Amino acid sequence: MLTKPALADEAILACLQAQYHLPVESLAFLPLGADLNTAVYRAVAPGGSAYFVKLRSGPFDETSVALPRHLYAQGAPAIIPPLPAQTGKLWAALGDFKLILYPYIEGRNGYEIRLSDRHWIEFGAALRRIHSLPIPAEIASQVQAETYPPAGRRSVRQALDRAEQDAGDDPLAQELVACLRTQRALILELVARAEQCAQALQAQPPESIVCHSDLHAGNVLIAADGTFYLVDWDNPILAAKERDLMFAGGGQFGAARTPQEEEALFYQGYGAAQINPIALAYYRCERIVQDIAIFCEQVFSVHGSEPDRQQALRYLASNFIPGGVIEIALKP
Repeated sequence: MLTKPALADEAILACLQAQYHLPVESLAFLPLGADLNTAVYRAVAPGGSAYFVKLRSGPFDETSVALPRHLYAQGAPAIIPPLPAQTGKLWAALGDFKLILYPYIEGRNGYEIRLSDRHWIEFGAALRRIHSLPIPAEIASQVQAETYPPAGRRSVRQALDRAEQDAGDDPLAQELVACLRTQRALILELVARAEQCAQALQAQPPESIVCHSDLHAGNVLIAADGTFYLVDWDNPILAAKERDLMFAGGGQFGAARTPQEEEALFYQGYGAAQINPIALAYYRCERIVQDIAIFCEQVFSVHGSEPDRQQALRYLASNFIPGGVIEIALKP
């Protein structure tokens, strides 16, 4: 979220004091991320200790905090665990929001810094460790299971139909319509490929594990001392391992390396893995389909903030860069 939510800073400070016994000297909103249900802040306590404050609106999945806390307790590398409130829970209620508190790690994400060879290898090793750890039944039973739902594909088709109509006077909606009309055939090919793969996987479901599900460059954090972290566990899912493996070599980390170079380094850390090509193709296609659906909804919704709508339009257009995510996803 790039626009500060309509929530007084004093309410956040009071919640931190009451629920975490944390006095705060300064609180700063951080305009980060594309998720309109998430706002983040940097809080500084007396003495200089800094904390990352995350506010989630809408539906809240407690496994998004319980799972990383468990993985951290089991010695998984690259995890920043949420801190418990005085109630023992890993979150606190604040009006329409859930407040989650973390230690603040100074660093840059994978969009802001080029991952080194070492970081790519650490990425693979960290994910192998996470995929290998047993998950307690009380957590695993609450994790959403993959169903290959058609909702995103349906939403994209509806957006394409809407683009054939008058875009009205809104300049951003007009830009979106122009993009959708230009890329219509390619988008429909992407949707069809995702649909075809989904049907094949539903007919013969692959083995499932608990996955992070959103390991793009923005959710990789490189600390100032070079330590590697995987952040933002908002949407864990019980799915084929390819749900996470799709990101290495999938065009989600910019053009600093070829897909082949990314994969070679990543699998040095992850180790040997038998890849299901249908699952890999599905997740790479479906990921883009879901993004297009979300970005179209944000841009068409003229009630959203202008900065967030502009960002959504930029992100949508970036999918169509030659040699980018769509070209990779549609490779035979």
